[in-house]
This record gives sequence, structure tokens and C-alpha cells, in this order.
Amino acid sequence: MELLYDADTIARRVREIGRDIATDYAGRVPVFVGILSSAATFVADLTRAVPGPSEFDFIAVSKFAAERSIRFEKDTAASIEGRDVIIVDDIIDTGLTLRYVTKTLAARRPASLAVCTLLDRPHRRIADLDVRYRAFEAPDRFVVGYGLDFEGRHRELSSLYAHGAWAS
Repeated sequence: MELLYDADTIARRVREIGRDIATDYAGRVPVFVGILSSAATFVADLTRAVPGPSEFDFIAVSKFAAERSIRFEKDTAASIEGRDVIIVDDIIDTGLTLRYVTKTLAARRPASLAVCTLLDRPHRRIADLDVRYRAFEAPDRFVVGYGLDFEGRHRELSSLYAHGAWAS
């Protein structure tokens, strides 16, 4: 495995994003909605990096290639209507899944809706997305560590690594 971003670099970047969010949402209580399960580590660290009150919740989505569909496997526990919502994802590639999530949550009439991602591959984007906060750009390689896995392994690593060849 090849080291992409070490634990200190990740922690520093998460703190920077936390400060940006604190400034942008001053006087408000944002709700972080993490996409399970790879974003859980990022959500936990990000919410601690935002000084002041915030809340978090999780959703889980599944993609079905045969039907070319996406559906929620787990939904938010509380209503997001009238709330400031920040969707937190582990990695944005084509953006198709996140576009579905964003449209679904926007239909619930939050006060605001923003996207935050740990890793971004803007050069592979198909869907038009407004990504407000991004930690790092990802190479066209499979990435593991810091919550991201390969066949259920490597989530526990505190750094991010390129693992093998690109899996499209």
C-alpha cells in the first residue's frame, strides 16, 4: 500500500474544515448527516473539530447496478425540515449516488444543504454537484484507511493509503 495522507495531515485538514464550518454556521446548529459506513470516522472527527453545538445522524444507501437504482437502507432518525444540513461523504467519484441523496434530502425542506467530503475525484464527476467542503483530492486508485475499507479490511488505519489498482 502507498501512503497518500498521513494521520497528522488528515487531522490538520479536518480541523481546518471544522473552523470553516464554525464560521459559516455561526449562531446555528448544523446537522451532519454521514453516509454509512465509510464516512463514520470522518463524521466523528469533524463534529469534534467544530467548536460549538452541532448534531449528527447517519443514512445508508445501496446501489443496485442491475436496476440502475439507489435506495435508502437507513434514513435519518429525526426530521431535517428547517435545519442546516451538511451531508458528509467519504469519497465522491461520479457523484450519481450523492446527487440522489442530495435531491432526496432537499425535498425534505432543510433550511440549507451543503456537501462535505473527505476525498474528491472531480475529474470523474458525471453529476453536477456543489461540493462546499473537501479535504483532499483522490487519485484513480482504490483508497483505504480512516474508515474506508477493501473487502471489510483496513478501516482501522489512521492514515489513507492507495490499495492496489483502480477498481472501476
